[in-house]
Amino acid sequence: MIDTLVNRVFELAKLTPDKIAVAFKKEQLTYKELAIKALGISEFLKSEGIVAGDRVCYSAISKPEMVAVYLGISLCGGVTVFLDKNSTVENMLLVYEESGAKLMLTNKKVKCEDSEHDCNVKSLSEVYKTADEYAANVMKKIGCLNVSGDNTDSNEFVMDVVSGESVCCALSGIGYEIPSEDTLSELLFTTGTTGRPKGVMLSYKSVYNILKNTIEGIHIDDNVVLLLPLPLNHSFALRVLRAVLYSGATLVLQNGFTFAKEVENNIEAYHCTGMACVPTSYEVMKSQMQDMLVPVLSRLSFMEFGAGSLTIRQRKEIMEYMPHLQVYNTWGSSESGGAIFCDVTEVVKDPVKVASLGRPLAGKVEVKIMDPDGNTIKSDANNPGRMAIKGDMQMVGYWNNPTATAETLVDGWLVTGDMAYMDDDGNVYMLGRADDIINVGGEKVSPIEVENIACQYEFVKECACIGAPDPDGVTGQIPVLFVVTKSGYSEDELHKFIASKAERYKLPQRYVTLDELPRNRMQKIDRKALKKIWENQGSVDLMNPVIDAILSRHSIRKFTDTEVPADMLNMILKCGYHAPSGHNMQTWKFTVLTRKEDIERLKDVTSAAAKANNIHFYGWENPKVIILVSNDNRNANGCQDASCAAENMLLAAHSYGLGAVWLNPLRTLRDVEPVKTVLDGFNIPAGHTVWSAVAIGYPVGDGAALKKKENVVEFVGAS
Repeated sequence: MIDTLVNRVFELAKLTPDKIAVAFKKEQLTYKELAIKALGISEFLKSEGIVAGDRVCYSAISKPEMVAVYLGISLCGGVTVFLDKNSTVENMLLVYEESGAKLMLTNKKVKCEDSEHDCNVKSLSEVYKTADEYAANVMKKIGCLNVSGDNTDSNEFVMDVVSGESVCCALSGIGYEIPSEDTLSELLFTTGTTGRPKGVMLSYKSVYNILKNTIEGIHIDDNVVLLLPLPLNHSFALRVLRAVLYSGATLVLQNGFTFAKEVENNIEAYHCTGMACVPTSYEVMKSQMQDMLVPVLSRLSFMEFGAGSLTIRQRKEIMEYMPHLQVYNTWGSSESGGAIFCDVTEVVKDPVKVASLGRPLAGKVEVKIMDPDGNTIKSDANNPGRMAIKGDMQMVGYWNNPTATAETLVDGWLVTGDMAYMDDDGNVYMLGRADDIINVGGEKVSPIEVENIACQYEFVKECACIGAPDPDGVTGQIPVLFVVTKSGYSEDELHKFIASKAERYKLPQRYVTLDELPRNRMQKIDRKALKKIWENQGSVDLMNPVIDAILSRHSIRKFTDTEVPADMLNMILKCGYHAPSGHNMQTWKFTVLTRKEDIERLKDVTSAAAKANNIHFYGWENPKVIILVSNDNRNANGCQDASCAAENMLLAAHSYGLGAVWLNPLRTLRDVEPVKTVLDGFNIPAGHTVWSAVAIGYPVGDGAALKKKENVVEFVGAS
């Protein structure tokens, strides 16, 4: 008989009732409160006619109610079907219909008339809010409330009124029974852009072993406070969530990595000891935190990276920056949970093993490599094959898809789509998905190997390699490398760098620079999207230095001590006054500050005035040049003219490898003392508004590549 997560949470509600189980910003649930919420939600579900085996869909929002609903569904015997919180209504209904669910819990407006079948939708937030009332009713029935209806002592709970050897004996009073290990517990659906969604079936046995593997693989105990900024419908986030709660630890939820400042706030507020994230998250934090990255992450004891492998450069860099941080990189899948664990802290010491995926969890997971005919082979770097795994954590199969199940589960082994090999110590080395391996004249090229080499070139921020048809029709395919660059990048120098470390047939034959790599919801590289970019040659052919400068420029707020050459500065200013001007009035003025004492004086008075007037002030970090772009207040187009000039100068600075940023506070503080006196001293006319202050210098690091909204474009009347 295996244990269940809901049983464990109810045990913890008695053992550690006041310990925080899950938190989001200032919202918290203790283990006792979480158990009560789960109990109430279970009773609500029963009132909706949900019985054992019924599927319940719900939006996996990154808040405590997600955890409570998850446990509530299990408590009433239902099967949990997770929905991406950002999913479209169309995809939600698709999963609802495919799973044969009886109920959907979501805060989105879902019109059931859009569904092919009967659709029962309830508000997730409302269900969560009323959970305590439902819980109070059932506790009153079994004696947990006194006659007046008030709660008994805060340390009492459901289990206290029923004797028995386990919490499940107590819960039997409300109809809860431990399910058999083969009973279906969860459905994880993958929703692609085409075709029907594919559902991974996890039994209670699967779920239990997945969480136990994670606990052992990254050493979670009840002292852990783990920050989880990942979508909670994904297998990586779910296995971590289960492991933390089962261990009696504390889970801190965060709604993604959009702002790294929230990471810092959560780590500080909850004294987090660990964090689970994806490799891309590290790059986002590094870009946004800059010199605060190490101080912030050094407060943690450990980090686990999943849903993708850290590059060799990232592994070495993290351990160089934070040698005392324990780092894990885990391979897993929806079908298996975490199965192969890499202790990055150890492998970085070995020049070969630093590229490994890690080892399968000893005694729990087996790995073998197979040839195209399914035979087990002795593999190495020159003789890779398809990876298969085996263990009690693997899925039962795919929902209503016996063909896909038979192809994936073969003789007790779960056959993956990954090409890999193993060394004599049991370390696994990943070459990539079988469909992504590049066939160059019969030679097999691993895109991951090419990417690992290219990312070690100092002017490559990130990259991705795909195979494309050979335009000459000689080799079948050629490697194409998509590159997100740093200042100082040279395609020729990158090619020479890769050539010094890789065989000739592995060298990329085409290079494409992008502002950012396309990624899916879990921030994995979307290679299908890259192939579409390559196939749609127009998007590549239309690229030129001007377009590249526009698409690759980011705001830079911190600068080195290197001075800006006078000839560069003069050309940047020339670009400014060559900007368009309404009616060609050109009433603007560019006031240029290059002396450190002038820049510091302006910074000091602006900072003080901004604070006094509650105006946001940041970005004045050691600029070598400040250009104050002002315009005559009598010019109705003054703002527009100044904006065009400032943008021209920002782009011109970027084209020279300089960093620049648009600083706003002087527009509001122009006539506020002592700012006014300082600006007057710079001979800015009294009738001028300072629409922009452009700070320029050589960048300390690359700016943050912020996600751009593409839904702001509408073609009117287009067919």
